[in-house]
Amino acid sequence: MTEHPHTTEYPHDLVGIGIGPFNLSLAALAHGVPGGLATAFYEQRPAFHWHPGLLIESATLQVPFLADLVTLADPTSPWTFLNYLRGRERLYPFYFSERFHIHRAEYDAYCRWVSDHLPGLHFGHQVDAVRWNPERDVFEVDYTQLDADGHAEAPGRTHARHLALGIGTEPYIPEPLRPLAAAPAVPVLHSADYLHHRDRLIAADHVTVIGSGQSGAEIFLDLLRARPAGAEKIHWLARTEAFAPMEYSKLGLEHFTPDYTRYFHALPEQVRNDLVPRQWQLHKGIDTDTIAAIHDELYRRTLHGGWPDAVLTPGVHVRTAGRLATTKVELHVEHIQQGTRDRIVTDAVVLATGYRQRPLERVLAGLDPYMRRDSTERPRVDDQYRLVLDPSVTGAVYVQNAETHTHGVGAPDLGLAAWRAATILNSLTGKEPYPLPGRTAFTTFGLPDQRKR
Repeated sequence: MTEHPHTTEYPHDLVGIGIGPFNLSLAALAHGVPGGLATAFYEQRPAFHWHPGLLIESATLQVPFLADLVTLADPTSPWTFLNYLRGRERLYPFYFSERFHIHRAEYDAYCRWVSDHLPGLHFGHQVDAVRWNPERDVFEVDYTQLDADGHAEAPGRTHARHLALGIGTEPYIPEPLRPLAAAPAVPVLHSADYLHHRDRLIAADHVTVIGSGQSGAEIFLDLLRARPAGAEKIHWLARTEAFAPMEYSKLGLEHFTPDYTRYFHALPEQVRNDLVPRQWQLHKGIDTDTIAAIHDELYRRTLHGGWPDAVLTPGVHVRTAGRLATTKVELHVEHIQQGTRDRIVTDAVVLATGYRQRPLERVLAGLDPYMRRDSTERPRVDDQYRLVLDPSVTGAVYVQNAETHTHGVGAPDLGLAAWRAATILNSLTGKEPYPLPGRTAFTTFGLPDQRKR
């Protein structure tokens, strides 16, 4: 076996792969475990950034500030959002602002503050492979240290008793538009890169936004505000039957509680498969303030007569797409209910088409022989967020935001980050460093199983 120049012989209690909000939450809470845990977290990016292309001015989180990295598991932690404000002498301004939902840019700044001060985080480290060493009962993690430009600098290896995989999601581009997104001549880009190309999009003669979720709505509104009245030239398309509000009633929000997560995990696999797509409005709708702001802006542009040159069309999907000459894109669309077809010629396309989980196999190929899968070959995940592995593997691989198929729509929700991280640490230590509530919802999900009595 070739030795790596940066090899740690003594295993960490926990090694995290990826440093997004969820593994950052886990690292912050691990830092507070009594007696201490030996941890290390690796991220290939040079520093923490949370959706930098979508930090549109005035855009807010869809969850309250209490859904920070730690508060809902440990409000006394030094890594709370309120402690971040205190350290910057901003507690009183925040108090008087009476703001329950903070700006996305402020959430990003808060997370960067934590990542800058929390020990054990290694940015600029790309994890290449993970293996189980049965002779030592540890995981081997191979990584490459990167320089400031992202080029390979030095290989390394570390060892861990347990792993936490938080590699996040990646932008999803529908199949008909992938060839166009790969060629830069005419801007066809994912919403994740919106701010990086905003000036170019504003200067384009005609822009098409595709996607009916919060990102699509915010981008449509931002472009609308930036373009002159009567010459907006924006077309907003969506597959959904309407530009629908997100379910944000208080009882509706109880779908993002640990109670519902436990209920969902216990359902039969096929029931879970059928349920997730039907719950899109819980997490893929548009908040009512954004919908109201869009309508207000459109209405304002009618005050002197005429209608804004903005077209909002739900219920359509893009069948095919191609380039027209060298400067335009032609979209062939179909209305799902009418069965009618049309074409749209545009100068730029923004794809607010969401994200997909990064396949775990990219990192965990070396563990594939040990992994147990469901009927559609997805990794099985138990109620403690552990991959179900062969019993010969004594270490645990915990997953974060890769378990929607087993834990439901709350998997990507920031409001469950601290609770999931605390659950992982309670499981990992075999103790209860973070006591968790037995009940979190007024709703009783399901009936008692009489068969178990």
